Amino acid sequence: MHFSIPETETRPGEGGNGAYVAYNIHVNGVLHCQLRKEYGANVVPAFPPKKIFTLTPAEVEQRREQLEKYMQAVRQDHLLGGSEIFNSFLRKAQQETQQIPTEEVQLEVLLSNGQKVKVNILTSDQTEDVLEAVASKLDLPEDLIGYFHLFLVREAKDGAFSFIRKLQEFELPYVSVTSLHNPDYKILLRKSYWDSAYDDDVMEQQVGLNLLYAQTVADIEQGWILASKEQHRQLKSLQEKVSKKEFIRLAQTLKYYGYLKFDPCITDFPEKGCHVIVGAGNSELNFQVKLPNDQIKEGSFKVTRMRCWRVTSSVPVNNGTSGPTAGKSEVKLELAFEYLMSKDRLQWVTITSPQAIMLSICLQSMVDELMVKKSGGSIRKMFRRRANGALQRSDSQQAVKSPPLLDSPDANRESIAKVSSKLSSVSLRAISHSSSSTDIRANDFHGNFAFEGIGDEDL
Repeated sequence: MHFSIPETETRPGEGGNGAYVAYNIHVNGVLHCQLRKEYGANVVPAFPPKKIFTLTPAEVEQRREQLEKYMQAVRQDHLLGGSEIFNSFLRKAQQETQQIPTEEVQLEVLLSNGQKVKVNILTSDQTEDVLEAVASKLDLPEDLIGYFHLFLVREAKDGAFSFIRKLQEFELPYVSVTSLHNPDYKILLRKSYWDSAYDDDVMEQQVGLNLLYAQTVADIEQGWILASKEQHRQLKSLQEKVSKKEFIRLAQTLKYYGYLKFDPCITDFPEKGCHVIVGAGNSELNFQVKLPNDQIKEGSFKVTRMRCWRVTSSVPVNNGTSGPTAGKSEVKLELAFEYLMSKDRLQWVTITSPQAIMLSICLQSMVDELMVKKSGGSIRKMFRRRANGALQRSDSQQAVKSPPLLDSPDANRESIAKVSSKLSSVSLRAISHSSSSTDIRANDFHGNFAFEGIGDEDL
């Protein structure tokens, strides 16, 4: 989860009682709530103190930074950050900020083939509630719910989907999509895992098979999965025969099966200003880079060779304060990861993209899946179960715990001491955030404990 407070906004007080400064909290890259109250006096670190008198522009900026650090620190605490109390606070704040009352509504959820599933929910229902409602409407067996998730997407004119983010447990899907006031934004149901070996579990049930088949067909039609003319002919023949399992089996052998493709963006690798199309899947980020000489090069970055990563955001500076248009400032997002290029050399690679949050979520989920498999857990148990009205993680998820922070590396250093020995792959939590891409502090970096040093035999 990424917290930032990149902007402030001066608002008139209620009943003409003067103006106040609202600090806009962005969670996973979008406006989630506006903070006006303290979260709680018993939270460590201490809540940044308020001041009696009107703040100067410099003081507003200072308080913005303090609040941002506070929210990040709370989320990084393994007890507070994952607690139902904290997530409930975020959900209530989201609903209060958007001024949407609790009432029964009908929500439309898309499947990969464009089919619409309409479910009756409450506006206050969280992501898991909505996912369960969709599963019930589709007759998806309970033990398969954990294989799927809800995503916020933007539909283009040609019907293609641009993935914005994976909906989290701390948000209300109805509020999230309606507050954007744009009919192009939709909620989409898609499989939540990366390893195609889990397809076997999904295909055991007819509804799971239908969903996976529809997604695979859609991915091939929009060019996410590559196939030769002969392979296309074979796939078409299987479609005509309605041989869904055989269709999926053939698709599994094709390049980029199971990958998420992202919109064209900018990278500094292999040189600054290169246009790139990024794909996430198979425990890697795949780059299709267009060089300045118009040459296209392709390469992949394995998750297990990423020492750490971070997401940074920034907005145009407006003299230290924000006016009426501050809330409309476009946030610039970047994902940067430190990659083991060779046995003795680490290098930072940066991707500038509005989908940087989704890229980071993909990296995290890929490693979480690797860790669950390594610990002997099952993806069947990854769905959060209800107990006494509260959501609880399964045993396999509880085993995936966050490691301590690594020392912050020098951003200007491209090489480090020899790392030929293998590191223990035990766990990871590598999502972090800073409001400034040039402000690098130890607390902004989280170590990837799935990182594997490589020796001479691997090069």
